[in-house]
Amino acid sequence: MSSNRFITERKNAWQRLEDLLVLLDRSSLRRLHREEVRELGRIYRRTASDLAIARAESRDPRLVNYLNSLVIRAHGRIYQADAQGGQRLRNFFAREFPRTFRRSWRYIAVSFSFFLVFGLIGFLGTWRDAEFSEIAGVSPIMRYAINERVHWWEDLNDANQVGSSFIMTNNIQVMFYAFALGAMLGLGTLYIMAFNGVNFGAVLALVYRAGYGNDLVSFVIGHGVIELSCIFIAGGAGLLVGSAILAPGNLSRADALKSRGIEAIKLIMGCVPLLVIAGTIEGFISPTPIPPVIKFSIGTLTGIALYSYLLFAGREEDRQKA
Repeated sequence: MSSNRFITERKNAWQRLEDLLVLLDRSSLRRLHREEVRELGRIYRRTASDLAIARAESRDPRLVNYLNSLVIRAHGRIYQADAQGGQRLRNFFAREFPRTFRRSWRYIAVSFSFFLVFGLIGFLGTWRDAEFSEIAGVSPIMRYAINERVHWWEDLNDANQVGSSFIMTNNIQVMFYAFALGAMLGLGTLYIMAFNGVNFGAVLALVYRAGYGNDLVSFVIGHGVIELSCIFIAGGAGLLVGSAILAPGNLSRADALKSRGIEAIKLIMGCVPLLVIAGTIEGFISPTPIPPVIKFSIGTLTGIALYSYLLFAGREEDRQKA
């Protein structure tokens, strides 16, 4: 095949590849239509084959250089897009998640306040009258176990892997309930916060009434800072969604839901790996018979690390934008 005939037959495909690369320069691979992405891959592979043919058969160095440059550009843009996925993930956890946490702190504070207030109600009500725990949702089986001074959490020592997996699943489920029920004008989220708060407070009071409350606290402290923080953050995400329905501000409800919904989803995505860490600590460290001071130290260190990350990560970008 002569060079002229080869160029004539293939030049339209090369020009189309150049056009697609111009689109990529202006946008990103994700913004191309599905057919354009397929076409890009197909023409890139064919052009790479054309380059091999040109190197083997053509005596025209300009053609070889042109095709070589075109293939290098296409390869770089296609595989740069793949690499950007990992970069976006790193950027999300290094900057976007903690910055979203700081922008949403008022909603998270309301979520935390509901848990705290109802937790105090559950604790004080049950401390005064153990029967109050029934109103707080503590089951008869749990009340019986506590009265018998059963350290139910120690059962996790028998199967740490299974226990850890169950805990992670349960915590993530509670977190998603707190988020999803925000669609009920935020009332569903507030209910989840109130119920979990009053229930936790009642259980804690029952255990202290039975005389071994410090044992439960030393179990909870190691993983509880991360675990409860994630639940409060999820509650804040739910309230973000609810507020978009109730008070969209200058936006339409649809636009407010889209904007605040994206923020809420960022909060939930950021919490999932944190709950995996909390579940691992709860399944493998919290139930072990180590001195309570070690568990309190773990809780303190995880709390310092978590809130240092949430409060300070990505602040350099905030200052630059200011």
